[in-house]
Amino acid sequence: MRHALALITAALTIPAAHAETVPTATGMVAGTTTATVSEFLGIPYAAPPVGANRWRAPQPAAAWTGVRDATHYGHDCAQAPFPPDAAPIRTVPAEDCLYLNVWKPAAAKAGAKLPVMVWVHGGGFVNGGTSPAVYSGANFARDGVVMVSLNYRLGRYGFFAHPGLAAEGYGGNFGFLDQIAALQWVQANIAAFGGDPAQVTVFGESAGGMSMHMLLQSPLARGLFARVIIESGGGRNGTLPQPTLAGAAIKGSEFAPGLTADQLRALPAERITGDLSMMTMAQPGYSGPMVDGRTIVGAPDEAARAGLDAVVPVMIGANAADGFPMESDKARIFAAFGAHEAQARALYDPAGTTDAIKVATATSADRMMIEPARAVARLLATRQPVWLYRFAHASGKFAAIIGGAPHASEIPFAFDTVTARADPTSPADIAVARQMHRMWVDFAKTGRPAADWPTVTPGDTTVQLIATDGASHAEDPYRSRLDFAESLTH
Repeated sequence: MRHALALITAALTIPAAHAETVPTATGMVAGTTTATVSEFLGIPYAAPPVGANRWRAPQPAAAWTGVRDATHYGHDCAQAPFPPDAAPIRTVPAEDCLYLNVWKPAAAKAGAKLPVMVWVHGGGFVNGGTSPAVYSGANFARDGVVMVSLNYRLGRYGFFAHPGLAAEGYGGNFGFLDQIAALQWVQANIAAFGGDPAQVTVFGESAGGMSMHMLLQSPLARGLFARVIIESGGGRNGTLPQPTLAGAAIKGSEFAPGLTADQLRALPAERITGDLSMMTMAQPGYSGPMVDGRTIVGAPDEAARAGLDAVVPVMIGANAADGFPMESDKARIFAAFGAHEAQARALYDPAGTTDAIKVATATSADRMMIEPARAVARLLATRQPVWLYRFAHASGKFAAIIGGAPHASEIPFAFDTVTARADPTSPADIAVARQMHRMWVDFAKTGRPAADWPTVTPGDTTVQLIATDGASHAEDPYRSRLDFAESLTH
């Protein structure tokens, strides 16, 4: 009843002045319009995943009468706080969260056939949302793109299996099904905003980048996009453990032993959310994404090797210091390489004077993000056009501490929203953002990020470096390190 009242209230809200209205399949929406950009926030693309809809595939959104106010973000998905997040959410998170946002050029009319970009946020599949300021799609719209961002269920709401759900298939990757449902909404509705459903570029970072690997291989996502950008999405199974559905059900039993489906759906939201965040995601009773045969069919490199991915243009890459320094003792860092310890020391600390945090960052970055991106790029290059990049513009105090551009630091440069960051903005930041943003826009418009950026070849040892002094294609400065990281996978 409460959701029905909220829906009626939203439908009857009087739109803001200077609003533009657009029809969707479920009703009219009114957004906010400036001289150049119209934005539409908080549009439901599926029914609230609460009550009987908890741990079910996304259900169709209910239609409304009148004009729905689309001037505020919908709830980001339920999650525990993660204060260190460089892109903090700006809503009160809730289980009712399946909303998306659209930015378009103000002058774009229905049927204009503009390229479309759809953003999938990161956050380890336990944190994040569409509301962070650096995720605004306004500057993509300014530059002729219809931009969409979407929420998807997180944590145990989004990735959950349990014996109590045996009659329903045990559960699965509900967050991935949400992403697919949002892309189906784009196919059905984006033309009304001036977008071309045949020119959809999906892009995401970290968990969003891993989601791009899922979309490439999932049979359920075929035909929903034309291009893909994978930012720091790993590419090998070790990036994020992916249990089988049966293994995930064991984890679910640890969280809620012996409960039936009805009892699970009656659990209070506070218990399901708990304290699960990027700081605690390794806790018992949480599986994360799982190999379900519908969304994830295998590790990204294995899927690429088997030719299971959609044959579309792909841009893939990582950041220069894209690791997670979890160890502060160099002796333990290098001891973890076992018989390869001496080789690791020669590559990462030849003089024995490198700070432990820089060594920990570099070794984890190469194995989790940078080499896997190169591996997937090389594998896909046998079937489709692929471009490999490395974001190397390091700005801010943390970058100096870890020795390069940190994980997720490229996002405001791709979005051209560097002035929305917590870090001070320099002229160099603005220049790099303009160039990188242009590459992302050009890829969405033409299927190629830059005329002088060559595609990857199998066995390629080059990379496009996006650095403080500009972008250039060169022999990979990390080649020896990455060859070493690759050798450890055999």
